Amino acid sequence: MFQDRVEAGQRLAAALSRYADCPGGLVLAIPRGGVVVGLQLSLGLRLPLDVLITRKIGAPGNPELAVAALAETGFLHLNQDLLALYPALGGAVYEQRPLVAEEIARRRTLYRGGRELPDLEGRTVLVVDDGVATGSTFLASVEALRAARVARLVAALPVAPAETVEKIAGQVDDCVVLESPHPFDAVGQHYLDFRQVDDEEVIHCLEKGRLPPASPP
Repeated sequence: MFQDRVEAGQRLAAALSRYADCPGGLVLAIPRGGVVVGLQLSLGLRLPLDVLITRKIGAPGNPELAVAALAETGFLHLNQDLLALYPALGGAVYEQRPLVAEEIARRRTLYRGGRELPDLEGRTVLVVDDGVATGSTFLASVEALRAARVARLVAALPVAPAETVEKIAGQVDDCVVLESPHPFDAVGQHYLDFRQVDDEEVIHCLEKGRLPPASPP
């Protein structure tokens, strides 16, 4: 159980201390909740912070059930297990994709002033969220970063179910997940304070994470 996203990020930073001051290193957080965690990772490891905007595409009538996820790079991850059971959901993915792309564009304008992601080729990238359940959004982010030809891809998560951790670990160079409780129902159940993060807080975190890192004492 984590007190809040700040504590989760501080514990992740301690677990990932080997990446402190990594040349060319970058923390990419998935908005919104992941940005609060990512700021603590950024401050603790003295690495710059940015966002990777990825959005879930939910099932009709059940938006929390991830059928797919779209990354701002245009990469689309499909939940193949779910689609194998319910093939008709494939049509919903392509119907919703333009709306999800619009929201991604809105967030890119708001969070980054419309600029694209920095060049990631050859860099060490730590991708972070506040936790995952099915992992569709996180896996879409990982696959998008792989396509960007990063040199080393590190998954950083406070909490995730074991079966999802296994999927993620197979796609990255290093995977650090602090807790994998069983049974696992929802990410928010593993935080005492899991209040909603708004756009203003995301922007504030990004401003702090872009400041030149302080020299270690």
